Amino acid sequence: MSISIVRLGSPRAPDEGLRIGTVRRPPRGVPRTEYAARDLYDVWLPNLAPSEALLKTVPSDDDDRAWAAFARRYRAEMKSPDAAHLLDTLAALSRQTDFAVGCYCANENRCHRFILRELLVARGADVRT
Repeated sequence: MSISIVRLGSPRAPDEGLRIGTVRRPPRGVPRTEYAARDLYDVWLPNLAPSEALLKTVPSDDDDRAWAAFARRYRAEMKSPDAAHLLDTLAALSRQTDFAVGCYCANENRCHRFILRELLVARGADVRT
């Protein structure tokens, strides 16, 4: 059993399980009834997405200093009690069932899901590589 970290909209793996969207906003122009069919997500969990204020600071892929600041601020947001409880819950679930969490970003290395992976691993989650 494990968590897969995925790009929302990418084809699902056969054993991926439930797909959870950890994004602040649902996809534009897609009816809710089609989210799962379009391989976006089955369940929306915006509480693990960067805040609206932080999203406004998302750096370009080539700005290392801005990325470090973004990552630091996102980690701080994930220390809130609500976010910490969700991370603990996902880590525990990863030892019981397969599921995936994801975001729309093309480059995982410059996306909050890269940090989310680290936070889940630190909590003992079984994260698929």
